[in-house]
Amino acid sequence: MSFPKNFLWGGATAANQLEGAYDIDGRGPSIDDIAPGGKDRMKIIKSPDFDWQPNPKYTYPNHEGIDFYHHYKEDIALFAEMGFKAYRFSISWSRIFPQGDEEQPNEKGLTFYQNVIDECLKYGIEPVITISHYELPLYLAEHYGGWKNKQLIGFFKHYADTVIDRFGDQVKYWLTFNEINSAASFPFSSQGMIAKTGADDKRNVYQAWHNQFVGSAYAVKAAHEKNPDSQVGNMIVYATNYAYDANPVNQLAALKFDQGFNYYTTDVQVRGEYPAYSESLYKQYGFTGADLDRTPEELALLKKYHVDFLSFSYYMSSVTEVTGKVNEKTAGNILGGLKNPFLKESEWGWQIDPVGLRVGLNRLYDRYQVPLFIVENGLGAADTVEPDGKINDDYRIDYLKSHIEAIQGAIDDGVPVMGYTPWGCIDLVSLSTGEMSKRYGFIYVDMDDQGHGTLARSKKKSFYWYKQVIASNGVDLSTDHLDY
Repeated sequence: MSFPKNFLWGGATAANQLEGAYDIDGRGPSIDDIAPGGKDRMKIIKSPDFDWQPNPKYTYPNHEGIDFYHHYKEDIALFAEMGFKAYRFSISWSRIFPQGDEEQPNEKGLTFYQNVIDECLKYGIEPVITISHYELPLYLAEHYGGWKNKQLIGFFKHYADTVIDRFGDQVKYWLTFNEINSAASFPFSSQGMIAKTGADDKRNVYQAWHNQFVGSAYAVKAAHEKNPDSQVGNMIVYATNYAYDANPVNQLAALKFDQGFNYYTTDVQVRGEYPAYSESLYKQYGFTGADLDRTPEELALLKKYHVDFLSFSYYMSSVTEVTGKVNEKTAGNILGGLKNPFLKESEWGWQIDPVGLRVGLNRLYDRYQVPLFIVENGLGAADTVEPDGKINDDYRIDYLKSHIEAIQGAIDDGVPVMGYTPWGCIDLVSLSTGEMSKRYGFIYVDMDDQGHGTLARSKKKSFYWYKQVIASNGVDLSTDHLDY
């Protein structure tokens, strides 16, 4: 069996990791502009004394990114050369509303995204737009305390209404919040909260989630009213989870992990109501649902304006073991966790599990019965430019090939998969480490971790391979005939 004829092959990026131009044309600072670079990035941000002000001893690579702001025509032309059917990108909230709470939008910001959309459509590329992707305006984090404050619902609604009204006739696919469930481990990026503003209090995290759910419902409402043919999805980071062994204690713990991490936010956004196990989750953190500010009107809104499809990132699976039998840890994204002895790891310690993607696709569709969209997947690796200028990233091809085969397997299982947009289709700043050296792209960008380089774009071997994959609609995954 082949992939569906309308399958959305493409790639994915985020404004805060590639645009640069962080302080021009009226853009205000976002929370990511004060996130330092380097392998200790996450540890620094989680520190109790981390504050919202930049520290002169750190570098801030997101300020420059890869300067997509001035290179978007060149980059989208390269995406078109690969044959992209879709390009997932995000709008920077602070480029539209510099503080986040203004009445009038920044017209230069809207013009920029209009130009990006027009450039995509010129090549027949469907824009898939994430409304909020880890870039809350810094002012809303500093002065309102982040998403735990219900005032942010109104600010987000105004922002979403603005961009949907402006672009909704041209854009069919929207995502509301990127990896919304990541706040379970890292409330900074998703909810704009740090230790000093309540990130360590789980009641704040769950209140912030509720406020985001309401904001998401308003965005669904706006998109459907603007264009009845539009489709809006939620977006989570999904980690297929296995109990380490057949011990019933570990099986139960694996179920609880899925409820708390993989399912809670999606149960609300897809099903439109809070799941039965909610109180059990709250109880372990010392509060009840009655302690959350949730009005009957808001609950009715969630029920009426649930999302149309489920999108997710998939990089790795996870293992649950609670008896103390296993202690060896692994790295990876914001999760970490126990080492799975059956899997290999990337250079950055991320365990590679393509079969887990097929398992996850089946589990998610069995649970929700809505179309699924894999909007992030990929291998972060250090690439070497050969003396002849070539970049032979066969390791990336092998990774992507195995995951595309897993998607094909899930489609054969009966799972409706809308599309596949691998992460960082062009090299960009890594979220987890703030590095350029951790590269994902089909397109190499000449920029190092210290911000030095020409920003010149060049095609990797995987560029030609992915072009072949798209042209064959997923049938030809070989490297035997690549002209590289």
